[in-house]
Amino acid sequence: MPDYAITLEHPGAPEVMQWRAIDVPPPAAGEARVRQYAVGVNFIDLYQRSGLYPIPLPGSLGSEGAGVVEAVGAGVTEVAVGDRVAYCSGPVGAYAQVRNVPAAVLVKLPDAIGFETAAAMMLKGLTAQYLLRQTFVVQPGQTILLHAAAGGVGQIAVQWARALGAAVIGTVGGEAKAAMARALGCDFVIDYRREDVAARVRDITQGQGVPVVYDGVGKDTFTASLDCLAPRGLMVSFGNASGAVPPVAPLELTARGSLYLTRPTLAHYIATRAALAAAVAELFAVVQSGAVKIAPPRAYALQDAARAHIDLQARQTTGSVVLRCE
Repeated sequence: MPDYAITLEHPGAPEVMQWRAIDVPPPAAGEARVRQYAVGVNFIDLYQRSGLYPIPLPGSLGSEGAGVVEAVGAGVTEVAVGDRVAYCSGPVGAYAQVRNVPAAVLVKLPDAIGFETAAAMMLKGLTAQYLLRQTFVVQPGQTILLHAAAGGVGQIAVQWARALGAAVIGTVGGEAKAAMARALGCDFVIDYRREDVAARVRDITQGQGVPVVYDGVGKDTFTASLDCLAPRGLMVSFGNASGAVPPVAPLELTARGSLYLTRPTLAHYIATRAALAAAVAELFAVVQSGAVKIAPPRAYALQDAARAHIDLQARQTTGSVVLRCE
């Protein structure tokens, strides 16, 4: 039987994604061929499909997957045939039943972590790792603000921040997501649909504001996020779920207390094999300890990737979304 992948010829709406047979060549030097069991779906996939983040086309989408190594190319030492592996970086093209992946981005999965769990947690978990442990090193006793606390990154980051001893203010849209955020451990939950986020944060912090805001929502929350920060606080804008943030004048940061602003991306935090290994070791350790529990992801068949994109864009999902590659 042939192998299949989701491909697209040009950017556009979810309908541009097509289910097609593929022919995967033997892995080149430095590559491993991975038979995939699950693929992660992330907002960056939507950005790339729409053209907001251009990618080489024709081609496929996806940067996160988990499966078993079927073959290795010359010079590969990181993994071997039969290894259970996962990845969340490297060339796009994860929406496929089988693909060749640079061996340097593959990590071996502990036996206790299943393929769907791995596909649900690698990119989001490593994002939480760099946000909480590198971009701004969260300390016990601090109060932090995390937007989209019931989302994929949010669910992991809330639990991890609490394990680090921080108090978490989480924003959500709607009572169902508010209940989830509370269950995850948020000390305070703000429903942005009916509450003034900045005013509530000022009230919670006795007017001081928070030292850091983690904002993966983008356009809809950016200005309010700045208004939540304490003087010399750090605004971490790491995603555009509601759209790209408009240009901001540097004097806006001055006026609010000499704020700092960063727009990080995971690739720069795992750019070397050593950096990737260190971040993955922290992620796997906090998950295996039970301090961070990965909720079962919402799963779609690989050929139903368009439906997954539609639901994710419409905020109809909570937590992680994966595609099964049977």
